[in-house]
Amino acid sequence: MVGPDLAEEMEAFRNSVRRFLSEEVVPDIATFRAARRVPPAVWKKAGEMGLLGVSIPEQYGGAGGNFRHEAVIIEELSRIGFPDFGIPLHNGIVAPYIANYGSEEQKRNWLPKLATGEMIGAIAMTEPGTGSDLQAIRTKATRDGNRYLINGQKTFITNGQNANLVIVATKTDASAGSKGTSLFVVETEAVEGFRRGRNLEKIGFHAQDTSELFFDDVSVPPEALIGDSENRGFYQLMEQLPQERLIIAVQALSAIEAAIDATIDYTKQRKAFGKAVMDFQNTRFVLAEARTEATIGRAFLEQCIDKLVNGELDAATAAMAKWWFTQKQCEVTDACLQLFGGYGYMAEYPISHMWADGRVQKIYGGTNEIMKELIARTL
Repeated sequence: MVGPDLAEEMEAFRNSVRRFLSEEVVPDIATFRAARRVPPAVWKKAGEMGLLGVSIPEQYGGAGGNFRHEAVIIEELSRIGFPDFGIPLHNGIVAPYIANYGSEEQKRNWLPKLATGEMIGAIAMTEPGTGSDLQAIRTKATRDGNRYLINGQKTFITNGQNANLVIVATKTDASAGSKGTSLFVVETEAVEGFRRGRNLEKIGFHAQDTSELFFDDVSVPPEALIGDSENRGFYQLMEQLPQERLIIAVQALSAIEAAIDATIDYTKQRKAFGKAVMDFQNTRFVLAEARTEATIGRAFLEQCIDKLVNGELDAATAAMAKWWFTQKQCEVTDACLQLFGGYGYMAEYPISHMWADGRVQKIYGGTNEIMKELIARTL
């Protein structure tokens, strides 16, 4: 666990994140949801405030922090009921592929731009028909002289409309199965043959641009390959999945805590049958159970964060965190919405968005059924 000096630093960072969100995001949440995206100008403001690239090393333009700083951003986005802003993916999923596997030239070229918001990152793994089965991707990168030609289609890509830097999972050796996978960085504004499809309509996360992406003979240089050789992509993906799944777990617990707080406030104020809704035993028992689960979950999550920061988080533990927290997120937000009555189903109440946003958490990052299978293999 963190010492007093780091705790003070983290609290100062939290205050700066909270201030930025209250000034630059909260007043325009409805506008962002209507537009189905957070505009690039807001991303650049986030970069100016030091919210982008917080765990990128300082020599590459970042703040030199670690996953604890990323967790603060995730928690504060949940506190305002707006996990739609794709900073966690940009910071905690896209940038680490370059920071951990990229060449020195790649790091110096791309990481500073991710830290300023000049570039918005996305990772293109999922394809129509593949879902959690990354081994089944069909997008290909074929060597053509001193270039690679990328052809394929991706879907459900977070930050897909805004992103101008996309890490693309491809097959460079179709005969090798998962071992024939490679990752390439595509600068969308510097290539031909790249197209964005629809900004997909979703049940929740309405301000998060989730898109189809198309690659038609997109030509990239060998320097776009992440890693020192082809066919390393699947190993890179597998090594980074524990952090991706912990990000989802942090989002889930933060949403649980935010839902509980919002529901406590509402039920203390709302009257029914001449008394506050909080005065009914059922209300108190539902919230007591939820608070207990959140408190127990917080202890487990902090343990997972410590392990990740120390390089000790294994795939099975990350899978446990991902499935359990997202399952509880859906259960708790549903129970909390019920206590709002009909108002909980109205879009003007944040609990309705928390409820809708939570459902996808059990799907992306590997479905919860896959998580249970991964855990079971270690028994």
